[in-house]
Amino acid sequence: MAQESIIAVLSAPSGTGKMALLNALRKTGAEFATTISATTRPPRNGEQEGKDYYFLTKDEFTKKRDTGAFLEWAEVHGNLYGTLLSEMERCLASGKDVLIELDVQGMRNLRKHRNDVVSIFLMPPSLDELERRLRRRGGDSEEAVALRLENAVAEIQARHEFDFVVVNNDLDSAAAAFQRIVHEARARLNNT
Repeated sequence: MAQESIIAVLSAPSGTGKMALLNALRKTGAEFATTISATTRPPRNGEQEGKDYYFLTKDEFTKKRDTGAFLEWAEVHGNLYGTLLSEMERCLASGKDVLIELDVQGMRNLRKHRNDVVSIFLMPPSLDELERRLRRRGGDSEEAVALRLENAVAEIQARHEFDFVVVNNDLDSAAAAFQRIVHEARARLNNT
């Protein structure tokens, strides 16, 4: 019998280390099919169309949203983000476990359409450490850092809505915890 894929949702406040965790997972040889989100925000330095995001105008995004092209979507920090249905189909067709990076709103929206996801909330070790990480990555104004910290408090309060919480104090430990959660979820799914 073929092994079913796990759909894992990873959520975290901005600056917690989602991309660092994904890169650490890739270095361990973990094979995940990752969806590429669509967004209306402009690309950051080094980001590539179709690799990091699908960068859409607000008009393009709303047309796709209105025609039902999104599995889920949300407005975050004044920009629209969403997961295209075609991205989920592409990832599921790979036969690998699927990893979707979403914010809390996105996870809630996805759960309205799919109840077969394993949701993992990545926590910063503290708000002070989160602020330090946000400032270290640069590029954000004081207002943007303040907004991200304010949003982080609200997102952290929603952590109880997730199946699992992992604290990103040490990247290797967080990656190991993430892999253990997905492995155990896959074992449960394939033994039912």
